[in-house]
Formats: sequence, structure tokens, C-alpha cells
Amino acid sequence: MTARTRLLDPAVGGAMSALSKVAKRGFGDPALAELVVLRASQLNQCAFCLDMHLAIAREHGVSERQLGMLAAWEEAEDVFDERERAALALTEAVTLLTAGFVPDEAYERAAEHFDEARLAHLIGLVVAINSWNRVMVSRRIPPGGHTP
Repeated sequence: MTARTRLLDPAVGGAMSALSKVAKRGFGDPALAELVVLRASQLNQCAFCLDMHLAIAREHGVSERQLGMLAAWEEAEDVFDERERAALALTEAVTLLTAGFVPDEAYERAAEHFDEARLAHLIGLVVAINSWNRVMVSRRIPPGGHTP
């Protein structure tokens, strides 16, 4: 497996970076944003993004217990609160789209915990990381090389 040299046209990369920054800032919870980004990256098997965002999550105070249990968040009821669980459920629904749409239950659960603006930013964040995951996986970019 060889990394492919060019990631993106600089204008496209800049637009994706801008989307990521605006979504995170508007969401307003840096620690939960990193859990969301990590969960999507786990589902998409993006080693580069996992490596990068694990470091950022630790900087934002995400506990080692949460990081270790993230892949099994549904069973780890005492590790994640209801707000975190709602965000993670919506993240999975948007990332996987197995039924062709986001189930009403996942959306409504998140809407109970986030106002309209934060919910829009949460969805934007999930869309952004899914895009980055696909770029990094398709280009076979290995973990490492990012310094937060």
C-alpha cells in the first residue's frame, strides 16, 4: 500500500478545512466534537484521522475511559451521558446511511439535546469528517505526520 502524493487541490482542501472549523466552532463543545469525529473515523477506518483526533481529544480533556470505550459507546451507559450518546447515534446514522436516510429516531434524539443551530453544526461536523475520512482513505495517507 503506497500513499498517493497529492491530497486535494488547495482550494478544495481550504474549503473543507473551513467547513470543519466553522462546524466545530458553532457546535460549541470541543470535547464532544472530537468524540464525534473519532467515532466517524472509526466507522470509516481512517487511521490518519484517528491518530490526529485522538491527540486533539486528549488536549480537550476527553478521558482515556471515553476514548477506550468509544467503539462500544452503546453498551457503555455509565461512560457517556445522554447528550453524548445522542450525538454519537446521529454521527453513526449520518456516517452509515444504510437505509438511504437518517432515521427519524436518531435525528429526534439529537434534537432533544441540541438547539437548531448546534444540531446543524453537529451535522456539518459529521459531513466534514466523513469527507476528510474519504480523502485520507482513498489517498492511503498513513497515520502520523500531523502535529496539533
